[in-house]
Amino acid sequence: MSQHLSEQETIRRDKLNQLTALGIDAYPAPAFDVNCHSKQILENYNDAEKNFQQVSIAGRIMSIAPKGKATFAKIQDEHGRIQLYIGIDNICPGEDKTLYEKVVLHLLDIGDIIGVKGEVFVTKTGETSIRVKELTLLSKALRPLPVVKVKDGETFDAFADVELRYRQRYVDLIVNPEVRATFMKRSKMIQTIRDFLNEHGAMEVDTPVLQNIPGGAAARPFATHHNALDVPFYLRIANELYLKRLIVGGFDWVYEFSRNFRNEGIDRTHNPEFTVLEFYVAYKDYFWMMNYTEQMMEKIALALHGTTDVPVGDKIISFKAPFKRVPIYDAIREFTGFDVSEMDEAQMREVCRQLHIETDNSMGKGKLVDEIFGAKCEGNFIQPTFIIDYPVELSPLTKKHRSKPGLVERFELMINGKEIANAYSELNDPIDQRARFEEQVKLMERGDDEAMFIDHDFLRALEYGMPPTSGIGIGIDRLAMLMTNNAAIQEVLFFPQMRPEKPE
Repeated sequence: MSQHLSEQETIRRDKLNQLTALGIDAYPAPAFDVNCHSKQILENYNDAEKNFQQVSIAGRIMSIAPKGKATFAKIQDEHGRIQLYIGIDNICPGEDKTLYEKVVLHLLDIGDIIGVKGEVFVTKTGETSIRVKELTLLSKALRPLPVVKVKDGETFDAFADVELRYRQRYVDLIVNPEVRATFMKRSKMIQTIRDFLNEHGAMEVDTPVLQNIPGGAAARPFATHHNALDVPFYLRIANELYLKRLIVGGFDWVYEFSRNFRNEGIDRTHNPEFTVLEFYVAYKDYFWMMNYTEQMMEKIALALHGTTDVPVGDKIISFKAPFKRVPIYDAIREFTGFDVSEMDEAQMREVCRQLHIETDNSMGKGKLVDEIFGAKCEGNFIQPTFIIDYPVELSPLTKKHRSKPGLVERFELMINGKEIANAYSELNDPIDQRARFEEQVKLMERGDDEAMFIDHDFLRALEYGMPPTSGIGIGIDRLAMLMTNNAAIQEVLFFPQMRPEKPE
């Protein structure tokens, strides 16, 4: 199918042809040696010392304004923008002025990527700039950028359409500096977590994405087929069972930033492909894990914001440890008025009916508790709160509570009304684990498509003996939403899933 070109795209292709006719390669092969960046210059240039007199910098043209024998332009690199002063006699010191008169004045466009060499100075208007001595075209842009203008604090012609921004994230990153800042914060957050874990002796590992049994969580998997083995495979919904195998194998503390996949809905807090940090520590329990999680969250807030008080929407959320701890049945009693702790499944269905919560026959007692908490309680926990001590039916991989019959040693960390982390004292009794898996099979037979499969190899691993262990899964995307003050998960994913785009 032929490509329909706009007027601007046609003009830019014509300029490309003119550059070729002048013997200028618009996409040259040799590397361009960059020795500094915009922020480094703007923060460290000293006009009295006249430092930065041999700079070599590259970036994208974001504005260009010819003024006779000189042209002012701004280029943008990864760190920001800086002004260029391109004088005809500076870049064309001899008789041949072609580079300036034809290329700079007529053939360069906003969006083109150039490399320049020169010296830094301060203009009469007080702006730190680069006096360009050499200019090299590194890549000709054949599509025009949306030109975002800011005047008197008001933004015009912003690249703000949400669907376009997500589909064309590359353009979003070019023209919206705050978007680039979000992803730089996300990267710093992950690095802070990794450093914190490494400092305490954890070991980073990799486990399979393609699994023959989708275990470690209650979720609907994506199914595929392994042609060479001629068997069904699944994209992982969690890496938990593989990390526990490594604990069985003798590693005391392992972690993985895991790309997980769940064939479920898309909304402002859910994406089918997402990142979870999971780590498992031998000889620890969920009390230790709560303490460690508090410390880590505090560390992240300080690294990204310099304070434990983080703005999220119109709220200030304090990540200062310790966090509040609330049993799940106490939370349900507080926000619904019902004490469901001793109820059977039929009584709990009646509570759901009175609370106008939809249920179906596939839901067992644990799932009903989860539905009540999610509908009536979860959104009330704005400040970081550990919801603890879940019913055993809801937690098939968790050790039974040491002092509370019918419950398990589990917590979920709630922040701003959403679950951010899920952690256990891990079940290491292989006989109990087998019975729990068998209960999940019964739920699957009732139609629960999120119930867990039996992983016989994992059971075999447990039979070799797993030490007492605590484990946690932390939703990296949701945590990034909090730490960057974004209300939609799509804002912290470079390329969120979307319906296929219609051809041009």
